[in-house]
Amino acid sequence: MEFDKLVHQPTRLQLFAYLYRHGETSFSDLADDLDVTEGNLSSHLQRIEDADAVRVEKEFVDRKPRTSYELTETGREKFEEHVGTLEALIDGLDNGG
Repeated sequence: MEFDKLVHQPTRLQLFAYLYRHGETSFSDLADDLDVTEGNLSSHLQRIEDADAVRVEKEFVDRKPRTSYELTETGREKFEEHVGTLEALIDGLDNGG
């Protein structure tokens, strides 16, 4: 059983799960809701972006810059595959495997 290291890392797993559930989310909302420092969050988001798993949108709202993130289809697939791997692991435990 192999875990995708991109998704499995705890902070990134939180990011994938949050974005999967909530869809497009601003950087500040991610930082607040996940209680992660901006530097740490930025580093993890860059890693996910480099893997083409998240889409980044930069815009101005009321003359203020706003950056938002949303999982790409690749990102959604990676998260779903990871959840499937975890479910298989749990099923193996339930079946004495």
